[in-house]
Amino acid sequence: MQALPIVRQLLHRADFRALYSTRLVGQFGDGFFQAALASFVLFSPEREPNATAIAVAFGILLLPYSLIGPFVGVFLDRWSRRNILVRANLLKALLTLPVIVAVLAGDESIILGCSVLVVLGVGRFILAGLSASLPHVVAGKALITANALTPTSGTIAFVVGATTGLGIREIFGGGDPGSVALLLFSIGTFVSAALIARTFGVLALGPSHRLSPSMVDSLRGVTGDLVSGVRTLHSHPDAARALMLVVINRVSFGVIIGGSLLLLRNTFHQSINANAALADFVVLSGCAATAALLAAISTPWMTRKIGIPHWSALTVGQASIGMLIFALGATGQNFPLLLLAGFSLGFAGQAVKVCSDTVIQKQIPDTSLGRVFALFDMSVNVALVLGIIAVALLSPITGVAPLLYLGVGAGLTVASYWYWRTDRHS
Repeated sequence: MQALPIVRQLLHRADFRALYSTRLVGQFGDGFFQAALASFVLFSPEREPNATAIAVAFGILLLPYSLIGPFVGVFLDRWSRRNILVRANLLKALLTLPVIVAVLAGDESIILGCSVLVVLGVGRFILAGLSASLPHVVAGKALITANALTPTSGTIAFVVGATTGLGIREIFGGGDPGSVALLLFSIGTFVSAALIARTFGVLALGPSHRLSPSMVDSLRGVTGDLVSGVRTLHSHPDAARALMLVVINRVSFGVIIGGSLLLLRNTFHQSINANAALADFVVLSGCAATAALLAAISTPWMTRKIGIPHWSALTVGQASIGMLIFALGATGQNFPLLLLAGFSLGFAGQAVKVCSDTVIQKQIPDTSLGRVFALFDMSVNVALVLGIIAVALLSPITGVAPLLYLGVGAGLTVASYWYWRTDRHS
């Protein structure tokens, strides 16, 4: 396959390896961090989450940052992205300490929620910075391969980190002590990611045209810059359509996440058997991550054969079948069908994201790239939470809601047809 020589060429570039390593190490630590939280909050025998509780948890974790994300993203186009990657990773390490204190105290109050919110918010900011930085270490046709390789590998690093973390948690006795051990390990990985990012020159990752470094001037320009970012996206319809398709697909991902948590916690296992439910959720996540890897491998080759729009439409179309399979698995309490559905949605999610990232990076000027990716990130997070909210409103506590899953599948079919038909190059 043509992608393999390109991957080898990418890995021979020291600057690409450094940016790639920053992502892998950081997301590996994110896996530790979120495994600790999942064990403490969602998969504890003393805590039995219903659909509303799950929606509230994800809403608290994702929506506040999503609303301020565009404002933060403006600084990706104003400040040294290298410095942002270094300092934001160090900030994540520092902000993990209050989370450790809350876990040790068994505290699920607003202190834990706010601490987790800030850590994950900074993490999303880092991911937006990594995406905006990538065109400074990769160019030309290799960009779509890099977009396939880096976020997919990051997702796999996250899953490996979470899976490894669960094993480490048991070594330390499980429960809260195990969660604390994972949080301490995550601090080490965040610091390591900062040290790797520090190997870049201050201006090596852009922005190409530095705007005023003054904090006051930057804050004054936020609103105007956001309006400019929206206008930039509006003036590039292919990029806007690509973003919209990712958003639609991410709603379905939110539905499958919320539905899976309810099914595994309340239907497939007894509520007291939280560890078995967690193990199944890890397997399901691993299946989706494997699909994402295959999507990353096949997407560069397929887009060269049939084009980005048609490949995106096809992958979303097969995800509609995945939602049908998920409905069947939920109704029949068939875990292998859930795995197949997770594979389908994971494949579509990664393929569409790779394609959309590439379209945006190619069409949007570098001076607006950071804010557009921040808007992208905001839209994706909101869509994910909307999918989970749909489960909270329309699903029973068992998670068995076949009409909801079939309706989402029908929506994906319509989206696939729309994207194929509106391709201006077909």
